[in-house]
Amino acid sequence: MFSSKNMKLLTNPLGDSNPITVQVLGICSALAVTAKLKPAFVMAISVLVVMTLSNVIISLLRKTIPNRIRIIVQLVVIATLVILVDEVLRAFVYDVSKQLSVFVGLIITNCIIMGRLEAFALANKPWDSFLDGLGNAFGYGWILIVVAFFRELLGSGTVWGYPVLDKIGLYDIGYENNGLMILSPMALIVVGIIIWIQRSRNKDLIESN
Repeated sequence: MFSSKNMKLLTNPLGDSNPITVQVLGICSALAVTAKLKPAFVMAISVLVVMTLSNVIISLLRKTIPNRIRIIVQLVVIATLVILVDEVLRAFVYDVSKQLSVFVGLIITNCIIMGRLEAFALANKPWDSFLDGLGNAFGYGWILIVVAFFRELLGSGTVWGYPVLDKIGLYDIGYENNGLMILSPMALIVVGIIIWIQRSRNKDLIESN
């Protein structure tokens, strides 16, 4: 169940096959929902649920889906899961749901999810597909959370809404919140820094690209 091959399905997307920093997919949400940590975390969980369940469902149906309509079937499965996730968010975390706005709905067209369905779920068994979806969702999610952590901390002085910089006294010595950090271009710059660090530690990623 957790062979070395299966473990790679979980661990590779965290680093050398990360969907954002290596495959450069799903950048839009990294730019749009990472000004604060809470909505970034909720977005990561939402993608986790949709990606893992859609991978399993498509894997279960893979032998019965006609090739000519496979994209339509995949979109229907993803859209159904996204609607369910959106309704749950509206019911239990309405404030975050408002902050995420249309970006939850755009999970339907997230190229990471569609890519995993096409490249993996259609050709592999449900358990393997579940692990693949889980690994890629974690790979996507940790990037969002790291980017959101630094943007909120340096841009607003808070972490999850808690005033961190104020509590440790940085404002008393002259620090001011960096308003640029909460603008979308800074998300791209932070992602770029993560990519630079990752590729400087693994030269094979540079050669493969």
